[in-house]
This record gives sequence, structure tokens and C-alpha cells, in this order.
Amino acid sequence: MKGLLVSGFAAIGTGTGAMLTLHAEAGLDPMHSVISEYAFQATGWLLPASLTLFAAGSALIAEALRRAGMSRWIVVLLLAWGTSMFLIGAFPTDRPGVPLSLSGGIHRYAAFAAFLMMPVAGLLLAQAKIRYAKAVRILSALALGALLMVVVPYVVRMFGIPLSNDDIPAGLTQRVVVVTELGVLALAGLSMLNPLAAQRSQGGVSPVLA
Repeated sequence: MKGLLVSGFAAIGTGTGAMLTLHAEAGLDPMHSVISEYAFQATGWLLPASLTLFAAGSALIAEALRRAGMSRWIVVLLLAWGTSMFLIGAFPTDRPGVPLSLSGGIHRYAAFAAFLMMPVAGLLLAQAKIRYAKAVRILSALALGALLMVVVPYVVRMFGIPLSNDDIPAGLTQRVVVVTELGVLALAGLSMLNPLAAQRSQGGVSPVLA
């Protein structure tokens, strides 16, 4: 199981590095530019590469959780989050001002699904009393709060009220969601690397329980 976790962390770390490189190279305003817009930059290929690595990391950590006897719902949610991340990268969004296409629709709803599933998984992890449960609960709550702020502008536009990303910190709120959800995923894996948890596992107690 340690090999799964180390590989998962390596995938997440590499994906984070690719994402940071993309942000540094693109030079867009992270306060207002949503992450999807980076796909149209010269180094835009780093976006699907990063999201695919996040998906791989999630799958590896989910498998480690499954082997540790964690709830099936948590494992399914982590796998679904990873699948959604892959779809977000595989189906790019539409350029600004272009009508919603099939690819753009898949991208949008996969992103919403991913943004919703990880906080739910985090709350279930906290309920299972994994190590770092308090931190996981806080990150999950922050992710849900930021997700609400991401969704509100779309609801406002549905009522015909013009609202562009330049009018709101759309990029910031989206990044808060992504960072907090990666934090939940990382803590889920770290909770099983704790030496005390490993000792309890040898004594017949699940390594994911505090």
C-alpha cells in the first residue's frame, strides 16, 4: 500500500508542478481568469497533462483506501473525482463568446461534478475519523463554500443579468476549490502513512482510523 501512496503523491506533485508552470508561462490574471482559459495559451497542453496526473493520483490513493478497508462510497467518490478531472482535460471548454459546444458542456458539468464530489468524500473521511480529520473537514467546508461562489455567477447569468469574469474574482474562487480539494486528497493519503496508524494496523486496527 505504501507504493500506491508514494506513486499517488508523485502524480499529484508532478501535476501541481505542471499547473504552476502553466500559470507562470501564460501570464494571465489568476484573480479573474478561470483555469480553463489556460488551455488556449502556448503551453496549454500542460492543463490536460496536469489534470490527468491528478486523476492518476486520485485513483492510486483510492485503491490504497480500498485496501485499508475504507468505505466503498469514499473510494467511489475519489475514483469519480479522478474520472471527472480526466474529462475536464480531455474535453476543453469553449473560447469566450462562443456558444456552448458538446466538448464545452462535458467540460463544464464534469468540473461541477468534480468540485462537488471531493468535499463530500472529505466529509465522509472526517466522519470515519481518519487522522487529520479536523483539517479534512475544514478544507471540505472551504471547498463547498468556494464552490457556491463559483456557481452563483452562472445562476445570475441564467436570469439574463450580464456578469463577466472581470466583474468578479472568478479565477480566485475556482482556484480555492481546486487547492482545497487537492488538500483533502493529499491528507487522505497522508493519514495512512502515519507511523502510529501503521502500528495500530499491525495490532488489528484499520490504518485509516485514528
